[in-house]
Amino acid sequence: MGMVAPTYWTAEMVRQLPDDGNRYEVVHGELLVTPAPRFDHQLLVSRMAVAVAKYLEREPVGLMLTSPADISWGRDVLVQPDVFVIPHDEAKRREWSRIRTLLLVVEVLSPSTARADRFTKRHRYQDAGVPMYWLVDGEEQRVEVWTPDSELPVVETQRLVWRPVGAGQAFTLELSELFRPV
Repeated sequence: MGMVAPTYWTAEMVRQLPDDGNRYEVVHGELLVTPAPRFDHQLLVSRMAVAVAKYLEREPVGLMLTSPADISWGRDVLVQPDVFVIPHDEAKRREWSRIRTLLLVVEVLSPSTARADRFTKRHRYQDAGVPMYWLVDGEEQRVEVWTPDSELPVVETQRLVWRPVGAGQAFTLELSELFRPV
C-alpha cells in the first residue's frame, strides 16, 4: 500500500522531495509539478536572461538569476521563476531564504506550466508586489505584461520596455529578436 500524498504542501516538504528532474513548487499549499522544460522553452529563457543581464551591466539596479531557485514568501509558498531580478542588497545575503523582493519576473509558457504561470503564480506575484511580471508565449510570439494592480494584461507583440526604479535608461527588447529563428 503506497503513501497518501498530502493535500496541503509546505515549502519545507517540497525541499525534501527527490531530485528527479521535475520542478517542484508550492503556492498556497498547492503542489505544482512540471517536467524538464522543452528546447524552445530553454532557448527563450536563455535569450531573455542574456538580454536582462546585459541591461543590468549598464544599469546596475539588481542581479539577474534563473531557475532553479527557492523563492518563498511563507511556509506554503516556494516558486522558481524562469528569469528574475533581485535587489543587490538581498543578493549580498546569498541565501534563498532571505530573498523577499523580486524586481522583475519572467515565466516562459509551456504546455505543462501555462495554467500555473498564468493564474496561480501570477496572483502570488501580484500579492507579493512584484512590479513587473512577463509571461512569454513562444507559440503566439507575444508577451503578457502584468503589474500588481492589473486585472488584465497588456499584450505586447512588438517590444518589451522595463524601467526599474533607479535606472537611468529603460530596458528595451524587440520581440522580433527574442523570437528569431535558431
